[in-house]
Amino acid sequence: MSLHPRQPDPIPEETARVARAAFPDGNPYMRMRDELDAIYQDEQFIALFPSRGKPAAPPWRLALVTIFQFAENMADRQAADAVRARIDWKYALSLELTHPGFDHTVLSEFRGRLVEGGAECLLLDVLLERFRQRGFLRAGGSQRTDSTHVLAAVRALNRLELVGETMRHVLNVLADVAPDWLRAHAKVEWVKRYQRRSDEYRLPKGKEAQRMLADQIGQDGAELLGAIYSSESPDWLRHVPAVKMTRRIWLQNYLQTEEGVRFRRAEDGLPKSAHFISSPYDGDAHLGKKGSVCWVGYKVCLTETCEEDCPNLITHVETTSAPIADGAVTPRVHRDLEQHDLLPAIHLVDTGFLDAELLVASKQEYGVELLGPTRRDRRWQSRAADGFGMADFVVDFERRKAICPEGHESREWMPRIDNRGNDSICIRFSPSDCGPCPSRARCTGSAGTHPRRSISIRPQEQYEALKQRRAIEGSKEYAQLYAKRAGVEGTISQGTRRSGLRRSRYIGLGRTHLQHVLTAAALNFVRVAEWLAETPRAKTRCSSFETLMALPPAA
Repeated sequence: MSLHPRQPDPIPEETARVARAAFPDGNPYMRMRDELDAIYQDEQFIALFPSRGKPAAPPWRLALVTIFQFAENMADRQAADAVRARIDWKYALSLELTHPGFDHTVLSEFRGRLVEGGAECLLLDVLLERFRQRGFLRAGGSQRTDSTHVLAAVRALNRLELVGETMRHVLNVLADVAPDWLRAHAKVEWVKRYQRRSDEYRLPKGKEAQRMLADQIGQDGAELLGAIYSSESPDWLRHVPAVKMTRRIWLQNYLQTEEGVRFRRAEDGLPKSAHFISSPYDGDAHLGKKGSVCWVGYKVCLTETCEEDCPNLITHVETTSAPIADGAVTPRVHRDLEQHDLLPAIHLVDTGFLDAELLVASKQEYGVELLGPTRRDRRWQSRAADGFGMADFVVDFERRKAICPEGHESREWMPRIDNRGNDSICIRFSPSDCGPCPSRARCTGSAGTHPRRSISIRPQEQYEALKQRRAIEGSKEYAQLYAKRAGVEGTISQGTRRSGLRRSRYIGLGRTHLQHVLTAAALNFVRVAEWLAETPRAKTRCSSFETLMALPPAA
């Protein structure tokens, strides 16, 4: 398909007449077309299409259909049918009432071009720029961020199911791409063993029987891979994606011993969840845990504006592997917003998105005040009612000393790297001071003849930033300012209910990220349409019981 850019067509007169008769008060799609025209231009997509070949459908129109599709959580076929059937869509797309539309596969091809061309954010970026031009969006002010889990479009498998399903998958793929080769190398008993998908209820009962089956599957896979990687087999077989995936899964789950391959046990060492492959169908989907929720898939972080005089608009979307910590996303959000000249003055986040290092770096590098509850000192001294926690020590960075609540000075000051790779300072007190101290039981649990207290703090800038933040977290002003962050949970709820945000439609991180970006663009589109219609913002709902108990007592 080639692209020869042209200006968007004007709305046909008959389409406009019928649409206005059907919707005398307008509707979101018609309202946005009247206010923002076609939004997109063909020239914005020219890098995604070749210059020669059959003319493609106008990409400005496909971009709008894609946003409409995600605004209503439609499948491709449903969206293509809506283009043919709905008057409001024809109005927004400048189509005649008799226009037959297009085949639904065009939408999939268009999304594929966005991913392959590295233009996943193009639709959202163009939309945000149009909103900036209309005054709906500006830099500075406040923005807020939160994340949620995303289920991959694959089943969650235990390790035994995983290796069995991997073997079944690679055999089916080879049966399609190399049938003659597979018939010559496959064993007859493999048909019964791998003809059905691996399910827990089909597995043998008992740990010993399951271990034997796992070892048998490992041996079968090793024989298959050995045949594929032998010099007698064609070289191209080794480059089949299913073969590569099988080899990676076997390396992660099996050990080569003198007796043959053996299913790895916990003591043999298994990859961390960020690297462990959880499905042969999606190598990017990994096991994640957030609070009490465990899932296989991804995590999406949404950042949006939160100003009273403008619509709340999503400005950044970050899709990551499920095990990635929220704090790793914070610098990426700031970097992207800076590139688009959309940095906020105040960034409201929860505890997962900030730490002492991020508090300092966000302010120094981007001029952004990162606002959210800091992690508390979880040591027993801080939890105890009369214990001496970190906050009870006075730290003098100039003298490289710390003073305990009983007035004793530290004896050692050692900069180091902690077990998380962060810069820290280890401060130790003298056993001669701690041993006879009357408050020793409130300060240290060290036993023996030489008890001593030690504390670990961050470098000076981080330490002071953390101390200053903790000092204001209990204030009424902080609570009022931070209360705005709760609204982003409503955005996640809207994305989930309206566009299926928490379930991936596609396989792979790249296409799942595209889904999330298109969801954000669709939510922004809907929100601006509601803003133009002066629709009041929804308020936080209260339960019937809460509403009842808030009433003044009866006289």
